[in-house]
Amino acid sequence: MNHLAPLAAVLSLGLAAPVLAQDAYAGKTITLSTHTGPGGGYDTLLRLIARHWGRQIPGAPSFIVTNMPGAGGLTAFNHAARLAPQDGTFVTLVGQGLVVHEPTGQPGLQASLGAMKWLGNASQSPNVTAVWHSSPVKTIADARKGEVLVGSTGAGAPDAQMPRIYNALLGTKFKVVTGYTGGPQINLAMERGELDGRGANTWASYKATFPEAVREKWLVPLIQIGLKRDPDLPDVPLLTDLVAGDGKNEPVARFLSLTTAISRPLAAPQQTPPERVAILRRAFDSVMRDADFLAEAERLKIDIDPMSGEEVETAIRQILATPPDVIARTQAALGAASP
Repeated sequence: MNHLAPLAAVLSLGLAAPVLAQDAYAGKTITLSTHTGPGGGYDTLLRLIARHWGRQIPGAPSFIVTNMPGAGGLTAFNHAARLAPQDGTFVTLVGQGLVVHEPTGQPGLQASLGAMKWLGNASQSPNVTAVWHSSPVKTIADARKGEVLVGSTGAGAPDAQMPRIYNALLGTKFKVVTGYTGGPQINLAMERGELDGRGANTWASYKATFPEAVREKWLVPLIQIGLKRDPDLPDVPLLTDLVAGDGKNEPVARFLSLTTAISRPLAAPQQTPPERVAILRRAFDSVMRDADFLAEAERLKIDIDPMSGEEVETAIRQILATPPDVIARTQAALGAASP
């Protein structure tokens, strides 16, 4: 009897794992999609990740970035969920607003967020609603007095959702103007005086894509929403600050703050093989710690505050399990149901 045979089999299995991982992506190209046009915060971040991710993946695949703007993120998400390759060669940067979209029962999603394979989240930066310095509106109190025009990329985007939430919970009078293809177009409309401000954007994204406006204080932040204030904006109130002690609205604000913390999540399609999900997750974690990546992020003024794929998956599960009464109040605030 050959007593070395079992040992040889075990050793061969151990050696096979890295070979298989190498084979999975050797010579391959991974497509990264984003729901905004070129030049915005999502696009800038995704192209940064694309320049560094391949080094962390066995087989060193190449990357391309594709822009799929439309419907506030629904177009890109639905493509990823239903039409994109399911072999680990397609990843999408999911629009933050869709994390609110599904649990509140809004239409348009062609797959559940819970079915996607979450790979990680690059930022937990709070969303900020800001106006242009020439606008007469300077505070949330001012926004309660008269109509405030803010730009948005579409109904499923945070820049459309957050102003409606503020109107319902705080009595503001934001009017959302949709149809812009991305953040740069909204920024230009503010500069031209066509809009008072922008419905929502992370402060990290403002710094990365509109640095002159941040530096010269042309943007006036009114409110932020997230689990913590941006370090640059210690005096700008969180939504949870403004509804603290309100038994009806505080749970809605807490729910929305959790969804906002997942501000730049990456997902692979739902049928992506588990072993390739694992490869992509560990490689994403490595990128987020990579010195060259972090140095370039700092040069581009992109704040990196990551979550692992497992952490994002857990948060998505918690969000989808939000109690029905909180969802009903959120629906009412979004205009998806009667108060």
